[in-house]
Amino acid sequence: MKGLDTLDWVVIALYFLVLLGVAWWVIMQKQKNTEDYFLAGRNIGWFVVGASIFASNIGSEHVVGLAGNGAGDKMPLLIYELHAWLVLMLGWVFLPFYARSGVFTMPEFLERRFDARSRWVLSIVSLIAYILTKVSVTIYAGGVVVSALLGIPFWIGAVATVVLTGLYTVLGGMRAVVYTETIQAIVLVIGAGILTYLGLDAVGGWGELKETVGADYFNMWRPNSDPDYPWLPLFITSTVVGIWYWCTDQVIVQRVLTAKNIKEGRRGSIFGALLKLMPVFLFLIPGVVALGLKMQGKLDWDSPDEAFPVLMSNLMPSGLRGLVAAGLLAALMSSLASVFNSCSTLFTLDIYKKLKPEKPEEELVKTGRIATFFVVGLGLLWIPIITTLSDGLYEYLQNVQAYISPPIAAVFLLGIFYKRINANGAIATLVGGFLIGFTKLTLEILKSSFAEGSFMFQLADINWLVFGAYFFAMCIAIAIIVSMFYPAPSQTQLAGLTFGSVSAEQKEEGKGSYNIWDIVTSVVVLLIVVYIMISFSTLSL
Repeated sequence: MKGLDTLDWVVIALYFLVLLGVAWWVIMQKQKNTEDYFLAGRNIGWFVVGASIFASNIGSEHVVGLAGNGAGDKMPLLIYELHAWLVLMLGWVFLPFYARSGVFTMPEFLERRFDARSRWVLSIVSLIAYILTKVSVTIYAGGVVVSALLGIPFWIGAVATVVLTGLYTVLGGMRAVVYTETIQAIVLVIGAGILTYLGLDAVGGWGELKETVGADYFNMWRPNSDPDYPWLPLFITSTVVGIWYWCTDQVIVQRVLTAKNIKEGRRGSIFGALLKLMPVFLFLIPGVVALGLKMQGKLDWDSPDEAFPVLMSNLMPSGLRGLVAAGLLAALMSSLASVFNSCSTLFTLDIYKKLKPEKPEEELVKTGRIATFFVVGLGLLWIPIITTLSDGLYEYLQNVQAYISPPIAAVFLLGIFYKRINANGAIATLVGGFLIGFTKLTLEILKSSFAEGSFMFQLADINWLVFGAYFFAMCIAIAIIVSMFYPAPSQTQLAGLTFGSVSAEQKEEGKGSYNIWDIVTSVVVLLIVVYIMISFSTLSL
């Protein structure tokens, strides 16, 4: 890998000056109450909402891991990058219910729809999951990227990034996060877009790339007999994980809740869906290009995860190399800031405020800042443990999410689509689902200690995609069956929170929140998703 030169460092320095300038401008504006600090006063426009959705999703582990999938023959995992249609579902299906209920957090919505037990369970599980997965993995991948790009030790890179990101997140709250994420999204798209163009040019164009790696390499759909990525379980499980992540997870949904109104929030999700189509071309294709150049003898790397940084350092000219480096740093900082802020929101509003309801708004904002600082500290303490994790970090994350997401996705989907689901059905699904998911994950970790062919070994050996699909069906069944043993929720409790209880006035208000262009743009996104799914198959190649 080529190192960064003076011009590259100048570009990186300019990027950080702009970023810190925006963060400082936001910090100078007073954060008067919880709505200001946690939801930026609910006054954000669609462009910033959409850019923030995209930036909070794309972390440095995402960039490096997705390029690694492209270079390492894991094309089926491309399906996780075609979830633009689920981002649309957030804006068109879920957002109206969240906005009407006036909630700050997803656990708070479950309390409105069901009862306080569901809120407690989801709050605690979400916090633990964030700290052990999102915070830790982002810090680990960020430390690796920063040390590789800047030529500094891993520890210094990881600690410096966490401290800098934590500082403006603690001081500026959600407003600082969404505005800095907008800048980061722009830098990342421009930098990675230039790299994709230069990479395709270096390999000899799209036709030459297909000829070099082989047309079959691009096939994302494998037969159901495939031991790793059977297509039907892959589609079902990835969709369940996608519904959980894009439509019910605090980190993403908090972005649309910052919007001025439903119209701006929905347009933000449509814009976010358009941006979500880009990782396929910005990160996955460069990975395949790096493989093509290696096969042509023009590039050399050892691990697929090195594909993106090696391609960048060898193809990008001085200055632009610094821009892409800044983009990678941007990806790291934006996803880290998102998780920091969402953890702070969940703890302050779903736990601290429930325990001390008499506390004034100023005290809650102060608690939010302390909570963010505490999460930053936990992230730093977790670094020694993270360094022992395996190289298959990206796929491991998808694996773990397949065990976390089914009960949450089932409860939220049934909660707004089916009036008959009640609080007991919801709590049975959440608690039972988390126990089942945790048991499967534990068995998988202990698999090597079981006798091959034994019942426990076979249970642990079930493909994670196949298990995820059956697990989701199990969660749906638990919610419906348990609910039938208890009385249905009252119409008063359900008012405006399910499709069957939306009033005529609310329906009219909903119709006024979109126009023909919102519909046309959404249809275009869906058509692009279908086109990519067909293109990345042996049928067309």
